[in-house]
Amino acid sequence: MATTSERPDETADVIVVGSGAAALTAAYTAAAGGLRTVVLEKTDHVGGTSAYSGAAIWLPGNPALLRAGVADTVEQGLEYFSAVVGDRTPADLQKAYVSTGPELVEFLERDPSVAFTHQPFPDYYDAPGRIDGGRAIFPEPLSAVRLAGRRAVLRPPIGVDQYGVDQDRETLVGGQALVARLLLALDATGLAELRTGVRMRSAIVRDGRAAGVVAETGGKTFRLLAERGVVLAAGGYECDDTLRQRHHGLPGASWTSSAPDSNTGDALAAALEVGAAIDLMDEAWWCPATLFPNGHAAFTLGLRGGVLVNAAGERFANESLPYDRLGHAMHEGQATGITHVPAWLVFDDRFDNLPAVTQPVPDPDAFRRAGLWRSAATLPELAELIDVPVDALDKTIARFNGFATTGVDEDFQRGKDPFDRFFGTGEGPNPCLVPVERAPFHAVQIVLGDLGTKGGVRTDGDGRALDTAGDPIPGLFAVGNAAASVAGHVYPGPGTPLGSGMVFGYRAALRLLSQPDDRSDRS
Repeated sequence: MATTSERPDETADVIVVGSGAAALTAAYTAAAGGLRTVVLEKTDHVGGTSAYSGAAIWLPGNPALLRAGVADTVEQGLEYFSAVVGDRTPADLQKAYVSTGPELVEFLERDPSVAFTHQPFPDYYDAPGRIDGGRAIFPEPLSAVRLAGRRAVLRPPIGVDQYGVDQDRETLVGGQALVARLLLALDATGLAELRTGVRMRSAIVRDGRAAGVVAETGGKTFRLLAERGVVLAAGGYECDDTLRQRHHGLPGASWTSSAPDSNTGDALAAALEVGAAIDLMDEAWWCPATLFPNGHAAFTLGLRGGVLVNAAGERFANESLPYDRLGHAMHEGQATGITHVPAWLVFDDRFDNLPAVTQPVPDPDAFRRAGLWRSAATLPELAELIDVPVDALDKTIARFNGFATTGVDEDFQRGKDPFDRFFGTGEGPNPCLVPVERAPFHAVQIVLGDLGTKGGVRTDGDGRALDTAGDPIPGLFAVGNAAASVAGHVYPGPGTPLGSGMVFGYRAALRLLSQPDDRSDRS
């Protein structure tokens, strides 16, 4: 822990550590309210995992939903969220998240650079208050020309950044558009400074209060004092293999959807140093992921065909589940002693590529050369190639094909839920049940990826970091994946990570704005 026995090198009103959507929302709110704000980003690019995302934002009853004619209210959204999450997280925290969504969207859209629209994407659970068409809103696409000088620092899409694919970047969509719009709004305040290549090393504490940070850039350490407070929004610890093994018992640093070398738990370590309490360290925003030849793994969802089998050659879940639930099934299956990570997606030759949504799209030839895609003229031959029992795979496929004929998955109810059918394209009685019958047969390796970890600092409804006694640590806030998720062990709907991170970033900044200016006490 650093102290401030000497004058700090620099001062600001608010320091925000990180540059994803939660961080930029906090920074923009603070700066728009008149506070001198400095954003510190460890890497050379701005946007974090948010820049990779599809940018769904889950905020019940917000103005963009109402404009689209979606009949939704905060009360209905809270009913659903509470039913799904249960009492794993505090009720007042859940209420703070859900009830603030409309206010946040209204506030952000006051800036001409920020605009949202609704797109259908079902909620993930069959629970009271659910909306089958979903509550997700997305940023409107944006011309990259609007970014001007900021264009070079925007983190590229994941396909470009991690896999080297060519992609049109003239029109920004999804996470690219979200980060870009927040950057434009932040710059327009005239009170925010954004620094890249700066890594937080520790928190500065003065009289029991978080008063700034010790940071490093270009091999040199400096101190930056915060007159009002420090907002930790630097993501989780998904890029650190040691922490992954300690808390999850699984590998995964190279399989995460986060940018390599970005989220290594810096904010978590700093918060622990000053006595913060932590929670949900065994959790992540899980997802099946297609393992690529370069060792990275691409977030995979929306399976249109095929079956997932474990090392025993057996199905273990509804393959059309929302990605976090399917990821949990892989994680829980691994604990049985039967290998589920990796699993194999087995499908037939009616599909000319992976029957799922993934970015980038696999190159079958490159995958075959790497041993990640295996093909055979018969199922017994395929079973030998992927090292599963021949009789078991044959029985699994025969049983599944029978379900495809009747339209009813008697084992896992695939295709029963509206979310399942959102992606189904089959022509039989159940669009999610596509028989595996046309030779040659294929198997692609699927690992357990994530959209970031969920474990972090325990916080209150304003994003204030709590100590082990449950009391706020003065001056310290944690939002986004730096905080223990309000969603607990579940993923209620598309855009919960971004929605909750942005809400608590906004609420943290409002709390900072409401505090009296005490800089005269910090000379």
